[in-house]
Amino acid sequence: MFAQERQDRICEMLKNNGAVVTSDLVEIFGVSIETIRRDLLSLQQSGLLLKVHGGAVAKNDIKPFSNLNERMEQFDKGKKNLSERAAELAAEGDIIGIDSGSTAAAFAQALQTKLTDLTVVTHSLDVFNILSQKFQVILCGGHYMRGENAFYGPLTLNMIGQLHIKKSFICPTAVSLEYGIFDYQNELYQVQRALMKAAEKTVILADSSKFEKTALLKLDDMKNEYVYVTDYGLSPELRKLYEANNIEIYTGADGN
Repeated sequence: MFAQERQDRICEMLKNNGAVVTSDLVEIFGVSIETIRRDLLSLQQSGLLLKVHGGAVAKNDIKPFSNLNERMEQFDKGKKNLSERAAELAAEGDIIGIDSGSTAAAFAQALQTKLTDLTVVTHSLDVFNILSQKFQVILCGGHYMRGENAFYGPLTLNMIGQLHIKKSFICPTAVSLEYGIFDYQNELYQVQRALMKAAEKTVILADSSKFEKTALLKLDDMKNEYVYVTDYGLSPELRKLYEANNIEIYTGADGN
């Protein structure tokens, strides 16, 4: 097989799966690892992919911004699926922080069926309304962002800064192996960072459509001390590549 044909096949695999793993390509094409590395370098120089440790990912797209009402209308199976898995990471008696947004609301609904004893810290009115009848909820108020049904600003940040949280569950707009964890709105971005700082453990909740995307504001790098939870739609190739980079990913049960 000529190099161009092999590279075309690699591009097609990237289009279908979002990632390729070097060791898999060696086996598929029956060539040396050095040959595959040259292929990936050539494709990167052509702007067709991004090389990472252990393989390559498709070039990052910018995740488009949508308001909360639109995201709630897209309250899809993926968010419910990952939320069921994420709820297993909370334990009876935990003090947890929960972000705002549609994924946070799905996660709050999943918690109701899993546990009986929680203390929840949140800046989201949706999360508060879902969980306050069952658990102790600390609502961190401040300036109200009507479009996101959430609080932000100095009062919110000061309140979170006085608390110690066991686990914070953060719901960003996008995640990228090479570039990090992202969101769009500066006001809520500051609250997300405060929840992460206040917690012993950070859990990132992102449906599979958010992987290998970027957005305007960088929350942090893709640190291996964080736990990442997504839905069953994440491709096996992308998951394998993340795990090769020591990123711990939990996925929801297969929806089939």
